[in-house]
Amino acid sequence: MRILIIEDEAGIVNFLRQGLTEEGFDVDVAGDGETGLQKALAGVYDLILVDWMLPKRNGLEIVNALRSANTRTPAIFLTAKDTVHDTVTGLRSGANDYLKKPFHFEELLERIRVQLRTHETGTMLQAGGITLYPDQHEVLNNGEPVQLTQKEFVLLEYLLRNKDKVCRRNRILEVVWGLDAEHDSGVIDVYINGIRKKLGQPSDGGLIQTIRGVGYIVKDK
Repeated sequence: MRILIIEDEAGIVNFLRQGLTEEGFDVDVAGDGETGLQKALAGVYDLILVDWMLPKRNGLEIVNALRSANTRTPAIFLTAKDTVHDTVTGLRSGANDYLKKPFHFEELLERIRVQLRTHETGTMLQAGGITLYPDQHEVLNNGEPVQLTQKEFVLLEYLLRNKDKVCRRNRILEVVWGLDAEHDSGVIDVYINGIRKKLGQPSDGGLIQTIRGVGYIVKDK
């Protein structure tokens, strides 16, 4: 598996290169956005790790250019930009995931594995009669389209990517909203209820099940 790192901070590059190489990945590096984009467009990589703030061309421009060129290689933002607006902007640009610096290598590694598994299966997530296409931003319920808001879509995508695993409330806040565990997690319940209604699911016990005091789990029945 080949991974391209587009990053201009030497310390981070060395840290990532060493860790990923030890995990068996073939790693290539670009130190600026223009070089990174040219390498990414070559289409020889299985996944791209891209910083947001880069010389010559920023990460948003890179991902936008890749998607405009119909390059579907999974891209994960690694960035110090940490507001909810930044997260949403990054995902809307076409990035598949977003991880804020500083981060633990183990978490990054798992996110990479998730993206590689999803990409290998055609970038389609399924559970029950629900099918979600991340690249097309489309959700189908037994073949019928379902209109979700941006945040509902991101939340459902996260749950489906972790099918049959308990998604803890603090992780949902961090991944979907870019917030830490100190924030009120009640917003999650509001969005879960909205998704359930739009999918025609019961308030609990259906596709998205509540684990009291812990979080949620998608069960493929």
